[in-house]
Amino acid sequence: MEKFVLNNGVRLLYEHRESYVTSFCIGFEAGANAEVGFKLGTAHALEHMLFKGTTTLDEDEINLKCDRLLGFNNAMTNFPYCIYYGTSSNEDFVEAFSLYADIILNPALSEAGFKEEMEVIIQEFNEWKEDFSQYCEDELFYNSYERKRLKDIIIGTESSIKEIHIDDLKRFYKKYYVPENCVISVVTSISFEDIKTVVENIFSNFKGEYSKAVDNSESISSGLYYKEVSGFEGAKIQYIYDISMLDAKEVEALRIFNMWFGEGVSSRLFDKVRTKGGLAYEIFSAVKNEANIKLLSINCSTSKNSVDRCLNIIDLLVDNVVGDFNTLTQADINYLIKRLKLKRALELEKSIVLANRLTIYELMYKRGKMVFDELEFEYEISKKDIINVIKKVFVNPSKQVLW
Repeated sequence: MEKFVLNNGVRLLYEHRESYVTSFCIGFEAGANAEVGFKLGTAHALEHMLFKGTTTLDEDEINLKCDRLLGFNNAMTNFPYCIYYGTSSNEDFVEAFSLYADIILNPALSEAGFKEEMEVIIQEFNEWKEDFSQYCEDELFYNSYERKRLKDIIIGTESSIKEIHIDDLKRFYKKYYVPENCVISVVTSISFEDIKTVVENIFSNFKGEYSKAVDNSESISSGLYYKEVSGFEGAKIQYIYDISMLDAKEVEALRIFNMWFGEGVSSRLFDKVRTKGGLAYEIFSAVKNEANIKLLSINCSTSKNSVDRCLNIIDLLVDNVVGDFNTLTQADINYLIKRLKLKRALELEKSIVLANRLTIYELMYKRGKMVFDELEFEYEISKKDIINVIKKVFVNPSKQVLW
């Protein structure tokens, strides 16, 4: 991987991969976490409005060019970041990248189309809760935090969305869409020098003064929460545990543990809850380690009648987790590491996933190269290391039942 920093602070990450296509991702640390002093949903609304037109192109022209130049393109607002990404043929890269750069660097941000786009976001808000797994997590976060931005969904509340004005978007753009807060990643067979020239020609005149987003940390408020949903025939269960106290090596140890505990059909959760218990059609655990989202999550999809039994089995597995894991040999742990590395390698097979991951890691950790470090797995981690992490993590969970 090559890294180059423009004179204005824009960071370019380049990875050579032989292919007919080129994938790129342009990102900013300008997600929902940055909305301190702004209405909830401002970051997401700005992402939408950038595609409504530039100083030289209207929305119809943007849409037509996207379809002609890009085999895939999208944008996404998360809590820590907002990214804009796409894949083009190598021969169309310069024009496709220039289009996205124009969308990001020269947005019209006018009243034209603003009302209509905010109505679209309201529709998105109304449909948000139709995804019951997402609904369960949203309720859990709402109940687990008092001040953290994570308490409310990324796109904002219905009232906050309706209060957003075009001037709010302009102010947010001016504060966070600046060179030092910008990362560009390109995965391609085009030479690094050619990519660097393209990026410099387009982004060298990008100006703005960097304002670091405020870090709003807060511990989980533990408890067990229930939410009844009319018309929902099933039930969702989610647990979260705080992992913000872990360092990088400890997070890797937790990921190894999770390959045994909650990932795959041989995992402890799947075996006890689904295979032997027949209580859930989906059960897994996942490690989330992003800026201000540092959690171990257990997720279960079951029936209303099986909720209590699922809760009891999960609680029992957690209570006995140290003793159960202690039965593993170092050979078992080496196998878990091998699985983890394979999973990571498979995820990065798609060039667009790699481009996105490079940008995200550079934004969150200031280390895009960490994507490849994870593949090499640079840590020596023993069973004792993992057990120490387990003891740190499995305390004071917050639990949500949606039914």
